[in-house]
Amino acid sequence: MTHLLRGKQAGIQGDFSAGLASDLFAIDEITRYGINSQISQIAYDPVQSLLAVGTNDTKFGHGQIYVFGQKRVSVTFQIPGKASVKFLRFCSDRIICLDSKNNLSMYSLESKKLINEYSPPAAVTAVETDSSLDYALIGTASGEVIAYDMDREAMAPFRLPHFWKEQNPRAMATPIVSLQLHPRDVGTLLIGYSEGAVIYSFKQNKATKFLHYRLTPGAPGGDLDPAVWKMDRSPKLTQALWHPTGTFVLTGHEDSSLVFWDPTQARIVMARTLQDTKIDQPGAVTSIQSAQNGKGTMAVKEPLFKIAWCANKDPDDTGILVAGGAPTNLPTKGLTFFELGRTPVYATSSWQLISDHFENPKRQRVLPTPPNVSVVNFCLIPRTSPHFAGAQDPIAALALLSSGELITLSFPSGLPITPTNQLHVSLTFVHPFVNHVALSSVERTRWLGMTEKRAHGPPILSGGAEGPSPLRRFETRSVVQTAHVDGTVRLWDCGHGDEVENSSLLQADVARAVGRFDHIEVAQTSLAGGSGELACGLRSGEVIVFRWSHNRHAGQEPPSPKPNNPNGLTDVSDRMDPSLSDGLFPFTLLDQHDGHVTALKLSDVGFLAAGFEGGSLAIVDLRGPALIYNSSVADFVRQEKKGAFRRNSQQGSPKPDWSTTLEFSVMTLDGDDYSSICLHVGTNQGHVATFRILPDPSGRYTVQFAGSINLESPVIHIAPLNADNGTHAYAYQSTVSQLRSGLKVPGFLLAVAQLSVRIFKPATNKGAHRTWDDALCDRAAVVRYEGATGGHALVGLFGTGQARAFSIPGLRDLGAAPISPILDPRRLGDACIAPNGEILGWTGPSELALLTVWGVGGGTGAGKTPAPPPSLSSAPLSSSVSPVLPRKEPTSTTITTSEDTLLNPELLIAPRPTISNMQWIAGTQYITPADMDVLIGGPERPPSRRMVAQARADEQQRRAAGRAGASSSSASAAAGARAEAVGQQDEGYWAYMQRQINERTEKLGIMGDSMDKLETNSAGWADDVGKFVNRQKRNLVMGGKLFFYYCISESCERTLILVY
Repeated sequence: MTHLLRGKQAGIQGDFSAGLASDLFAIDEITRYGINSQISQIAYDPVQSLLAVGTNDTKFGHGQIYVFGQKRVSVTFQIPGKASVKFLRFCSDRIICLDSKNNLSMYSLESKKLINEYSPPAAVTAVETDSSLDYALIGTASGEVIAYDMDREAMAPFRLPHFWKEQNPRAMATPIVSLQLHPRDVGTLLIGYSEGAVIYSFKQNKATKFLHYRLTPGAPGGDLDPAVWKMDRSPKLTQALWHPTGTFVLTGHEDSSLVFWDPTQARIVMARTLQDTKIDQPGAVTSIQSAQNGKGTMAVKEPLFKIAWCANKDPDDTGILVAGGAPTNLPTKGLTFFELGRTPVYATSSWQLISDHFENPKRQRVLPTPPNVSVVNFCLIPRTSPHFAGAQDPIAALALLSSGELITLSFPSGLPITPTNQLHVSLTFVHPFVNHVALSSVERTRWLGMTEKRAHGPPILSGGAEGPSPLRRFETRSVVQTAHVDGTVRLWDCGHGDEVENSSLLQADVARAVGRFDHIEVAQTSLAGGSGELACGLRSGEVIVFRWSHNRHAGQEPPSPKPNNPNGLTDVSDRMDPSLSDGLFPFTLLDQHDGHVTALKLSDVGFLAAGFEGGSLAIVDLRGPALIYNSSVADFVRQEKKGAFRRNSQQGSPKPDWSTTLEFSVMTLDGDDYSSICLHVGTNQGHVATFRILPDPSGRYTVQFAGSINLESPVIHIAPLNADNGTHAYAYQSTVSQLRSGLKVPGFLLAVAQLSVRIFKPATNKGAHRTWDDALCDRAAVVRYEGATGGHALVGLFGTGQARAFSIPGLRDLGAAPISPILDPRRLGDACIAPNGEILGWTGPSELALLTVWGVGGGTGAGKTPAPPPSLSSAPLSSSVSPVLPRKEPTSTTITTSEDTLLNPELLIAPRPTISNMQWIAGTQYITPADMDVLIGGPERPPSRRMVAQARADEQQRRAAGRAGASSSSASAAAGARAEAVGQQDEGYWAYMQRQINERTEKLGIMGDSMDKLETNSAGWADDVGKFVNRQKRNLVMGGKLFFYYCISESCERTLILVY
C-alpha cells in the first residue's frame, strides 16, 4: 500500500505507469559500436576498399575480425575458440586469418561465413598469399614450407624442406620468420629464416641463392654495446622483402640493421641503420660512438617492428617505410621513411652508384606520432593495386601504436588525417581512445541539416553496401558525443535499430578552441537538441560553447590566439579550424579557475549552467553572451539541522559540496502563481536546489534562489515532469515562447540519488521518497514506452548488475532484468539512458552496446528479422561459384547477423605484374599462375572453382554476344528486304529497267577488280617462292633447318609463314 500513498504525498493524482506491465520490461541488444579488445592486426583491400581489424583475446573480449566499409558498413567474424589474431590478409574474395592457437581460418566476403578452418601439422610462423593463386604458403617453426589449397580446402602435395641446412648443416631447426613471393615473377619465393634468407625457384625446384648477414670483428653493425663489436656474429633476421621490381632484396635484423642485397650474386650492396651506413665494415664510426664521446651516455634501440618497400605508380620509384629501430630516448619515435627515388638501372649502373643509392637517399623524414608511444604495426592504404605486397602508390598509412590506439597519416608527407567521415565510427573509439560519452536527443529535421563540410583527401573506405533497415521509429535522433584524449569531440547518430538517414560524423576541436594543445581532457559535454549548440567542460576548468556556423576564411590559418579572460567570458569565434567550411565552430569560453567541470547543461533556450569541483556554479546567457550568475554551492544550500545525539565532540569541518547534475525546466514552483524557467541543481552531498530565471527590465535575465531539500546521498539524476500527463517538463523552445501568454505548467521533480529517490514539488516540498535497500543506483532516467498502452517509468542501473523499472509516482517495482552479462558493471555510472528506453553503456574499454528495456528478452539482436543483403550489381558476372566439391560447414561458426554486403563482384583484380621485356629477352623463364597450379597442386588437380566460374562466365558472355549479333543481323536484313520490296512495288517499268542495268554494271566492275587482284596475288606469290628458294640455299650451306607453310584465306590471299 505504500506506493498508493506516494502519489498523494507528492500531490499527484494520476498514475503515469498504468499501462506498463512487468512482461514489457526486458533487455535486448540492438547493436554495438567500437572495438571489443586490443587491436593486433590490420589489413586493407584496395580493390573492394575494405578494412579489416583483428583483435587479441583479453579479459575484455575474445579475438574477433571486424571488416569495415563505407558509412556504417560493418561485419564481425568471431574467431573459433578463445584466440588472438596473429596474421590477417585479404586474398581475392576471402579473408585469411592465423590465430594464436595455430589455426588457419578462411572467411568469405560474399557469404560472410567461415569457409574452413585448418590446423597445420607444425607451429606456423609465417604465411604468404597472393590474389592470383589459390594457395596459402605456410612457413613453420621447423623450417619447412607447406601449401594449403584454399579452393580444395585441403593440404596440397607441395612441400619444401629446410633449405638453410644446405648452408649450415649443423644448424638446428631454424624457424621461418617471413615469406614473400617475387613481385613480378610468381615462380620465385623469398624465404626468411632466423639465420638468413633463401631465394627459391619453383621452375628449378631448388634454392638458388643464400643471403647470410655476417659481421666480422670490428664491424659495429646495429649493436649498441662496443664489447660486442669485437666478436664474429650473425644478427638474427626478422623480415625479408623484395624490391618492388625484384631487383634487390632487403633484410631486417634484430640489431636494427637494414641490409640491401643483390639477389643475382648474393652480395651485400649496403648495410645500414636508420642513422648510420656501412655498418658491416670494420672500423665504421657510428652515431652511438659520437654520442658516447660527447655525453657519456648510451641509448637503447627499438626493434624493427615492420618494414615496407613502397613504390610509386612507377615501380622503379621507391621508398622504404620502417617502424621501429629508433633510439628509445627520443620523445617521438614515429615512422621513418627513406625516399630513394628512381632505382638505378642494374645492367648499366656501376656498383658504387647502386651502393650510393641506398646510402644517400633523396630524403629521409620521420612521420610523427604521439609522444611516448611507438608504432608496432602499420598498414599502407594503396590507391588501387593489391600487388607489390600492398605497397604501390599508397595514399595513407594506418599505424597501430603500442598503447593500442590507431593513427592515420598521409603518405608520404606524414600529416595526421582525422578519421571523421574517413573511417567507420567504431574505429574512432581507438583513434584515439574515448574518455567520456554522452547521449542527447536531437530533432530529426535539425540533425539532417547538420552535415559538416571539411577538406579531406580521397576516401579511404568506399566499399560495401548497407543492408536494409526498418524505417525510422522516432522523430528524435539519439546523438552520441564522444570525447577523445586528444581534445576532439565527435557527434554521430547511433540510431534506434532503424535506418540512419544522416550517418556522417561531426567534429569539434576543443584544443584549438582553448588555445593550447596540451593537457586537454574533456570531462563533460552537453548538446542542446533544439538549437544544435554544444558545450564542453574540461578538467582544467574551461567551458567552451560551439555553434553551427560558416567559415568565411576556410583554408586560411587563423591568427595566434589571445590569452583567455580569467573568471570571465572570452570570445573565441576567431579560433576556427581552417579545414572546416561548415560545422561546429567555437563561440565563447568560460575560464572559471575553480577545479574541473563536474556538471554541465546547455538548454534549448540559450542558457548554460556549469558546476565546478571547487563548489562554484556559473550560469551564462548566450544571447550576449553574459555571465548572469556566479556563486558557490555553500552560499545557497541550506545546512540541514541535525540532532544533538548525532553530534560528537570531534565534529570536523563540513565536507566540500559541488554540483553533480543540472537540469533546466519550465514549471510553476510551489507558492507561485506563474510558470518560469527553472534550474535544478543536484550536489554530491545530496542537496537539490532550485533557481528561477526571470527576465529583467534591462533586457537581460536574473537568477533567483528558490529553495532546496536534502536527499542525504549524491544526486545522480533530476527529471522535471508535468503533473498532468507525466511527460518531461524541460525548457523547450515551444514552451518558453508561450510563457508571455500566461502558460502554466504544473510540475514536479523526480530526484534520484545513490541511496534513494524522492518525488516532490519544488522547491522545498518534501513529497514522497523510497530508499534503495540492496544496492547503490549508478544511473537513472525517466523513460517512455512507445507502444499502444504508453506510459512512463523510472529506469535505474544498479551496482548488482541489474536494470530495474519503477512506476511513477508510486515508485513500485515494475520489473528487473540482468544487464551485467552485456555491460561492464564497473562502468554503469558512465552509461546513458535515453528518454525512449535505450541504454548506451560500456562493454569494455573501447566498445559501447546499445540496448533497449522494451525488448522481448532475446538477448543480442532479438526481435530482428534478417533480410537478404542488397545486390551491388545486376551484371551477369557474379562471384558466386557453384561448388565443385561439397563444402564443409564448420560447427563453430558464430557470425554476427549483419545484413550489410561486403563483396562487389563487378570490381575485378588487375592482372599480376610480370617480368620486364629486358628480362624476357635475357632468357628469364616466366611461370604463370596457371603453371603454379600444376607445380603446387600437382598434375591431377582439377580446375579450381574460380577457373570454372570464369569459364562459365566467358561462355555466357560469348553466347549472349552471339545471340545479340544474330538478332541484329537478321533484323537489319529483314528491314532491308522489307524496304526493298516496298520500293520495288512502288517503282514503274522504266525505273525497273534502269535499276537492272545499274546492278549488272556494278557486278561487272566487281568481277574486273577480282581478276586484277588475282593477278597481283599471283605475282606476289611468285616473288615469295623465289625468295624462299634463295633462303633455302643459304640455310643448306649454314646447316640450319627451315620449314614453311602457306595459309590461304577465303579471299585467295596467301600468307607465307617461315619457321627456322
